[in-house]
Amino acid sequence: MGVRQRKIAVHDLQVGMFVSDLDRPWHQTPFPIQGFHIRSQDDIRSVISHCKWVVIDVAEVRDKLDVVKPAGQVFGKRSNRKYGDNREVIQLPPLQIKDPVRYENTTTLKKEIKVSGTVLADAEMALNRVAASVRREETPDLRDVARVTRKMVSSVIRNPDALLWLSRTREHDDFVYRHAMNTAIWALVCGRHIGLNEGLLNHLGLGCLLSQVGKTDLPVEILEKEGKLDAEEFARYRGYVDRGVAMLDGTGVSRAVISVVQGHRERHNGSGFPEGVRGDRIPLLAKIGGLAEFFESAITPRNSSEPLTPAKAVNLLYDMRNIEFQGDLVEKFIQAVGIYPTGSLVQLNDGQRGIVVSHSVDRRLWPQVMVMTDQYQEPLKMAKVIDLASFNEGKGPAETLSIAECLPHGTEGLNPEHFDVTGTESRWNLSRLVGS
Repeated sequence: MGVRQRKIAVHDLQVGMFVSDLDRPWHQTPFPIQGFHIRSQDDIRSVISHCKWVVIDVAEVRDKLDVVKPAGQVFGKRSNRKYGDNREVIQLPPLQIKDPVRYENTTTLKKEIKVSGTVLADAEMALNRVAASVRREETPDLRDVARVTRKMVSSVIRNPDALLWLSRTREHDDFVYRHAMNTAIWALVCGRHIGLNEGLLNHLGLGCLLSQVGKTDLPVEILEKEGKLDAEEFARYRGYVDRGVAMLDGTGVSRAVISVVQGHRERHNGSGFPEGVRGDRIPLLAKIGGLAEFFESAITPRNSSEPLTPAKAVNLLYDMRNIEFQGDLVEKFIQAVGIYPTGSLVQLNDGQRGIVVSHSVDRRLWPQVMVMTDQYQEPLKMAKVIDLASFNEGKGPAETLSIAECLPHGTEGLNPEHFDVTGTESRWNLSRLVGS
């Protein structure tokens, strides 16, 4: 049976309906693209605040009882991933940041990559030294990690896309280090967007970098099965948070840093660990770290689980707002990283393929894309950067160039390190800048 669409006034929305289109461009709202389910009266009020009418998919209407089932709807397809069974919705007052800082980009992506090309390598070496100290049962010296964190924060403040680009396009030797670094970068980009001051960003970044330190004494077989553990294995696995906190005791790190390590696996509805705290009992920095860690786990799982594309992970996060993660914080995270985050492999509606270089909060569906193949997926000799927002300015719907789909990481023929990129000013080589 085909899906029938019906236009209705927003005041006629009901819990269980699937909204497939709006009366305004998606990028002018906080909602994810390609539709979402109405799970609560809060969802209805949110739609009413932005729209006068919407289009619903009649065949997609769910029973209201489905609101308490695990998340599964991702861009119109059912995911085989299960992220928790507790679907209680918890609404908190709007997020408020005291004296938020408004950041502006002060350098170009090209220049910032040149400056920050060694930061990730330095971070990996620093974390390696910390792990070695922990294995020797010595108190780790965290000064190198703190120095690297300050460099990461400074880079994200200058331009939030550079470290994201590097982290998504270079290889790392150890999964735990890569996971910690990428989590820190996602978190810093979000923290910058919501206006955290530089001091708080340093606490956030250092906490995320150290959040995995408790895994250093877990058996390899448990780490390799992460996400597929039986009850006994999971009971041992979840103890890594408390072990990490204990390892950092006496190192001199701030209470704010410890709060990130201690709280990054707690969840908004109390379904997390180690304490099962919920709502506003989870510190803000820990909430951001936990959200970033979940997102990184979804797009880059450790085991053989099929990774989500960044676009699907963004939609999954939106479906979990006010359940596992605070709703307005999820929306801020999506605004910060984009519908198609930097480093996402994509296919355009004319068949060309490439990788997202950067995005604009105001034009979330039209980022800058480094195109690496032609319409027939044949590799280009020279990649080209297309700013979709500028390209589409003044064009009609039939002429618009847009992203048709997000492609899995590692899609054949889409390795940005193989290309020279000609930007608007000059040519630069990614392999040389990264130091691969």
